[in-house]
Amino acid sequence: MSLNLEQMREEYLQSELSEKSLLNDPVEQFKTWFEQARSAGLPEPNAMTLATCTPDGRPSARVVLLKSVDEAGFVFFTNYQSRKSVELEENPHATLLFSWLELQRQVRIEGICERISEAESTAYFQSRPRGNQIGAWASPQSRVIADREQLEQKMADLSRRFEGVDPLPKPPHWGGFRVIPYRIEFWQGRGSRLHDRLVYEPSITGKGQWTISRLAP
Repeated sequence: MSLNLEQMREEYLQSELSEKSLLNDPVEQFKTWFEQARSAGLPEPNAMTLATCTPDGRPSARVVLLKSVDEAGFVFFTNYQSRKSVELEENPHATLLFSWLELQRQVRIEGICERISEAESTAYFQSRPRGNQIGAWASPQSRVIADREQLEQKMADLSRRFEGVDPLPKPPHWGGFRVIPYRIEFWQGRGSRLHDRLVYEPSITGKGQWTISRLAP
């Protein structure tokens, strides 16, 4: 039996996006939209799809959590031995996608990914709940494991090993990446599928300036 979704549709009429309403800096514009998403009570508004690609063009995507953003870029944390990390080491180009469906909005961020400093990674790691810290030690992320029990046993073993240790040391295979953007698109749903799409790209003049263009939906 096929799954017929042809009649599933919704008109996007909540808001609009104009060139006049945008801030000059795309990171500041992102912060504005992010705070609106958070104020609207969206669940985990910092959840974002991270798309990576192997050198031979095979893409993969997964949802991760944004943990900080400033003029330098967008930061998330992961296991450096995971599939996403291996792909980023081989091909540092990445795309982030924020989908805030309740606000009928998307933000697409394309950029170059690089590791953050060990000091930054350690500071964040030691701010995490203790269970999350031990989990980072226990999980050989993206590797095949025999069963759930193997993972739980490793958690128990590490809990005993680190008993009384505070703060926990950061695993050498764990840390943060920063996506340094070279293209950021803001998408606002509109009626009749004539959506607003405004994209920032670096100005040819440099000096941290951006040009804004409107794309056809």
